[in-house]
Amino acid sequence: MKYLQIIVIIILIAGCKGQNSESMEHQYTNALINETSPYLLQHAHNPVNWNPWNEKTLTKAKSENKLMLISVGYAACHWCHVMEHESFEDSLVAQVMNTNFINIKVDREERPDVDQVYMSAVQLMTGSGGWPMNVIALPDGRPVWGGTYFKKDQWMDALEQISKLYVENPEKLLEYADKLEQGIKSLDVVELNTNEPVFEKPFIEDAIKNWSKQFDHNFGGMNRAPKFMMPNNYHFLLRYAHQTNDKKLQDFVNLTLKKMAYGGVFDHVGGGFSRYSVDSKWHVPHFEKMLYDNGQLVSLYADAYLITKNELYKNVVTETLEYIKRDMTTQNGAFFSSLDADSNTSEGELEEGAFYVWTTDELNVLLKEDFNIFADYYNVNNYGFWEHDNYVLIRKDDDESIIKKHEITQDILDKKKIKWKDILLEARNTREKPRLDDKTLTSWNALMLKGYVDAYRVFGNADYLASAEKNANFILNNQLREDGGLNHNYKNNKSSINGYLEDYAATIDVFIALYENTLDEKWLTTARDLANYTFDYFFDDTSKMFYFTSNNDASLVSRSIEYRDNVIPASNSIMAKNLFKLSHYYDNEHYSKTAMTMLNNVKPEMQEYPSGYSNWFDLILNYAQPYYEVAIVGTDAKQKISELNKTYIPNKLIAGSTSENNMPLLENRFDPEETLIYVCVNKACKLPVSKVNDAIKFLKE
Repeated sequence: MKYLQIIVIIILIAGCKGQNSESMEHQYTNALINETSPYLLQHAHNPVNWNPWNEKTLTKAKSENKLMLISVGYAACHWCHVMEHESFEDSLVAQVMNTNFINIKVDREERPDVDQVYMSAVQLMTGSGGWPMNVIALPDGRPVWGGTYFKKDQWMDALEQISKLYVENPEKLLEYADKLEQGIKSLDVVELNTNEPVFEKPFIEDAIKNWSKQFDHNFGGMNRAPKFMMPNNYHFLLRYAHQTNDKKLQDFVNLTLKKMAYGGVFDHVGGGFSRYSVDSKWHVPHFEKMLYDNGQLVSLYADAYLITKNELYKNVVTETLEYIKRDMTTQNGAFFSSLDADSNTSEGELEEGAFYVWTTDELNVLLKEDFNIFADYYNVNNYGFWEHDNYVLIRKDDDESIIKKHEITQDILDKKKIKWKDILLEARNTREKPRLDDKTLTSWNALMLKGYVDAYRVFGNADYLASAEKNANFILNNQLREDGGLNHNYKNNKSSINGYLEDYAATIDVFIALYENTLDEKWLTTARDLANYTFDYFFDDTSKMFYFTSNNDASLVSRSIEYRDNVIPASNSIMAKNLFKLSHYYDNEHYSKTAMTMLNNVKPEMQEYPSGYSNWFDLILNYAQPYYEVAIVGTDAKQKISELNKTYIPNKLIAGSTSENNMPLLENRFDPEETLIYVCVNKACKLPVSKVNDAIKFLKE
């Protein structure tokens, strides 16, 4: 008994010590400590009494009749960290916030619905937006004031003024909230276009003519800084230039892809792309690495390689997927969300880009006799200089120029590049790494999964398909619910947020692509089932568009319809393309009519700002030029698909089977003696052929 008492006392003392060390380590802890988002957890020990966005918090604001202070950001956001350090870690600032507001922290990646509503408000109030985004709202959630990054003094001043106004003259805030609410709701209105749908090539030509005035013919991309990669823009332009044999446009797209691959936005040591460059030559990136950029860029460079056979493009795909496998993939095949722009220097100071930049002294020590040729290749000179004696590696010259200047062979240069990267990667890995946002998002996973599928389609690497199927099965097993719906997030074996339209759209898209490359029909039937689910829970019968949020979700100030393409294409544009394809597979008139109506609704806006509608323009091409249904039936169907995929043919879908199949495109076409290829347009088919080259001739007519 005595021994038992001693053990109990020891356990109690140990427990107390644990509590003391926790409280000593963190003076403050708020309600975010129970969240899984790394961004929210970063703020869990601020003196600000942060709350997560949930029903409990919103009810508290109403019951206490307090203003809500809604601060939105994400884990890889540099200026979010700056504002946290300057303001949210300051006890005096926290005192003002805690006294006057219900303070809510939102991870924009977890809650894009909340982000959309309040970003619309900030853009209406200030004319621009960005992150961190900070908004003050009435207890009912309607915004009355907002902006992005604020210095500490500006922030304190604004909070005190609005707090005072709410006490002394709340009617003014209520009046402004009414007007702003109407403004936000007007942004989300999509009118049903009752004009006859006409989608013709001259409409696209006029838009590109307007768009091309902004092209940068020196460094590619748009003629401005900062420069975002906008992969969907160049995917569409790549396709249009190829299908119309527009040499000038082809040259511009290839210039852009080359300069991005040469630039500092591409990580020449570890692979993968940063989010954007702050300058016009793609040199100095905003160093955060986002999963969605890299997934889409893999798809883009894979297709560009298929057209050009440019080894640079293949290397970009290879090195980016090596980075994803090494740094961004979980054991169960899911993908993490992002890497932070900031990391600690050797002195322990948090600094943007610290993990990625080099000094000449470091490079001399590491590369020894190879330093001079390396410095030429990656411009460790005035061209590649950034700041504080640091260089961001950037290419300017092609391999041939370096070979000629240094009198070496391509083989020697290739071996040197491999050696340089191994040396620098090993050295870099001794540095403190950027913080990882290790949550998983279904929509972003689907975009990265699509990158793997496209890389497999183009390069035939079985490892790419294995990674793709592992991730697709992760989505099936963890994110697809028994009721047929998807969840948006995943962390620590838990999914807590109902899926948004972006999750369905991106997953349907990639499941169709998986089917086309594997002929495993479960991917196609799941894509169809998910499409049917979106009609039940997201469809707006008035506009014939899809809401961003499910009708099961709690209502916000406005229920948005996302239809303008951005760095990620709009969920409605992806859905319209999905329905276009599914209508062919299942001979479904409802899918077909909906896709056409959606495109027609958006058409009036498209020519004025074409870069914001590039995925819609891609869909117009499906109507403006022949779109082929390729049915491959027979025991050798998979081999023939692999052979067909070696040619870039974007205006097609593939259906196939190695046995009898009752799918509309495959029914009564199986011959056990021969594998046949049927090339059709709107159900009108050429005579079947057995040779892939003969089918390609039909497809290029």
